[in-house]
Amino acid sequence: MTLTRRHFLAAAGAVTTLSLWPRVAQAADRDTRLLVVLLRGGLDGLHAVIPAADPHLASLRGAWTMKDARRLDADFALHPAMDFTHALYARGEWLPVVAVAPPYRQRSHFEAQDNLENGGGAGGGASTGWLNRCVAAMPACRGLSVSTVMPLILRGDADASTWSPPLQEEVNPILLQRLQALYAADPRLAQPFAQAVEAQGMSSGGNVARLPQAMAAAARFMATPDGPRIGFVENTGWDTHAQQVPVLARKLAELDQGLRAFHDGMAGAWSRTVVMVVTEFGRTAAVNGTGGTDHGTGTVAMLGGGAVAGGRVAGDWPGLAPSQLNEGRDVRATTDLRSVFKGVVGDHLGVARSALDARVFPDSAEVPAMAGLLRG
Repeated sequence: MTLTRRHFLAAAGAVTTLSLWPRVAQAADRDTRLLVVLLRGGLDGLHAVIPAADPHLASLRGAWTMKDARRLDADFALHPAMDFTHALYARGEWLPVVAVAPPYRQRSHFEAQDNLENGGGAGGGASTGWLNRCVAAMPACRGLSVSTVMPLILRGDADASTWSPPLQEEVNPILLQRLQALYAADPRLAQPFAQAVEAQGMSSGGNVARLPQAMAAAARFMATPDGPRIGFVENTGWDTHAQQVPVLARKLAELDQGLRAFHDGMAGAWSRTVVMVVTEFGRTAAVNGTGGTDHGTGTVAMLGGGAVAGGRVAGDWPGLAPSQLNEGRDVRATTDLRSVFKGVVGDHLGVARSALDARVFPDSAEVPAMAGLLRG
C-alpha cells in the first residue's frame, strides 16, 4: 500500500504530531525509498576510494598506485572502473564516507557481518535485523530482500519478504583466482581448467552481471508506487587475500554497473531514493605477499541517490602514517557505521530518534546520527 499523507495522518493520530516532527512528515509524504547493498567479504576501502594525497600511500601500496584514478577532490580519487559512480558524484548524487566500521572491530567475517546486520553494539546484538526493526517502526512499510534466503538484516516480525532472481549459480570468483595458480603449473590440467573458467563466464565477464541483475530486480519492485520502501541486496567475492588488483577491477565494475541498473530502473523515483553500499570491515593498509590484503577494520561506505547530498567526501580521515593506523596495520575507524545508518534512516525515512536509539539500534543513544548526508 502506498504511504500517502492521509494514511500517515491516520497512523500518527494528529496533525500536531507531524508539526513536532517535520522531517517525518516530509519523508512520509515523499514516499522515500532505501536500498542497502552489502558487499560480503570485506571491501578494501583504500582500493575503491583512494587517499591519493596521503604521503604514506605509495610506501604501503607500491605499484598499486593508480595513475588513471578519477579525482574526487584534493585528497581522494575513485577507482577507474567506477565510471558511472564518478558521474553520480559530479551530479552531487554520490557520497563516500571514509574510515567507517561497525562497532565490532575484530577480523572475523561472520561476527562482523552479524554485527553489521543486527545493529547491536560491539559485544553482540539482537537475533533480528535492524532493517526489519526499521520496517516495524514505519507505518504501512514493507521490506524486500533480493535473495534466496532471508538475511539476518531483514529477519524479524515486520513485513519483509524475499525474491530469488533467476540468476545462474557460479563458482566464487575468488576461489577461481586461487585455483588458477595451482592448475597453471600442471601441463595436463592447465588447459582444461582454463576452458572451465571460460565456460563459467569469467573470461567474457559473465560473473559481472550478477550484482547488476539483482539491483535491477530490486528497482523493478521498489519503483512501483505501492512497492517496498526498503530493499536489500547482497554480493560475495570481496575477500581479496590474493590477486586483488584484477579481482577488484572486475568487482568494482560490477558494483558500478549495479548502481547504473538500479538508477535506470528507479526512473522518477530515483530523486527520492538512497542507496547505501556497506561492507563488514576493511583490509590491511599494506599489500601482503600474494598480491592481496588481509582482514582489517576501517573501510568506506557509499551513499548514492537523488536524495543524497553528494559531490564531496565525508568522514574523518585518520591518515596512513604508522602511528595513525589501527594496531599499526589497517585504517583506523573513526566513525561507527551505525551513525551513517541513523543519519539516513532518521532523515530519509522519518524514523524518530527515540526509536533509532532504543529499538532499531538497541542501546545506542551514545552513537549520534551523522548529519548532512541528505539534501535539505
